[in-house]
Amino acid sequence: MLPEQIELTIGWLYPTLMSTYGDRGNVICLQKRCEWRGYTVKVLPLDQNATAANFQSIDIIVGGGAQDRQQEIVMRDLRGTKAEALREKIDNGTPGVFTCGAPQLLGHYYEPALGQRIEGLGLLDFVSVHPGTNARRCIGNLVVEVTAKQLAQELADLIGSPAYLIGFENHGGRTKLGKVEALGKVVQGLGNNGEDGTEGAFYQNAIATYSHGPLLPKNPFVADWLIQTALRQKYQSPISLTPLNDTLAQQARDLMFQRLRVKTPAITQN
Repeated sequence: MLPEQIELTIGWLYPTLMSTYGDRGNVICLQKRCEWRGYTVKVLPLDQNATAANFQSIDIIVGGGAQDRQQEIVMRDLRGTKAEALREKIDNGTPGVFTCGAPQLLGHYYEPALGQRIEGLGLLDFVSVHPGTNARRCIGNLVVEVTAKQLAQELADLIGSPAYLIGFENHGGRTKLGKVEALGKVVQGLGNNGEDGTEGAFYQNAIATYSHGPLLPKNPFVADWLIQTALRQKYQSPISLTPLNDTLAQQARDLMFQRLRVKTPAITQN
């Protein structure tokens, strides 16, 4: 049974070090969509001053992009009990969205164009390698059809149609997946590596993606999926979110799809 006052805590991974590409917009989007429904929401920075207990207290995890130097600083800090707490949260189904540099923290390692290999947590079975200083970056608009089985079904149930994500990618590293499931199939853009047609990864309830923009304001149904999943995990009770008016967001999506000449099924419900 749900309490009268619903509360959620958003854990924001290293906000001063990993917000290079405006991914703080994902935090703002989640916060506002909770507040518009009357939920109490707290944003908790998970940075050098955070403790393992702080990591254990969160209901949704958000991680953004970073430059290689900042990523090294983060990985030096994200060790020991902090790393174990984050691993435990993700393994146990705490929902989260990890963009660009943040997914590389969850993989086995990231090899930058210059400098030493940055070891990851090894939670998701993939590696990321920058092909060199002369290699072209993967930059441009990105459209992805969600194919991760669980997520694709739950998003389709939420919006009444197959889910397509729109965003913007800007990365030098190339990611090769192991046994972890891809988030989706590239419709427009380059995705994980520009070769195999995959984009991102999905594990338990964690979304890893190269899609900036930021992701959630462009795809508000994903924000709602994160919120709904977090509430179900926290309160162990079925819950359906009150619909919000996303007309403007949908109009913006439709316009981008038209510009990119991508045909997608219409969203029939929120």
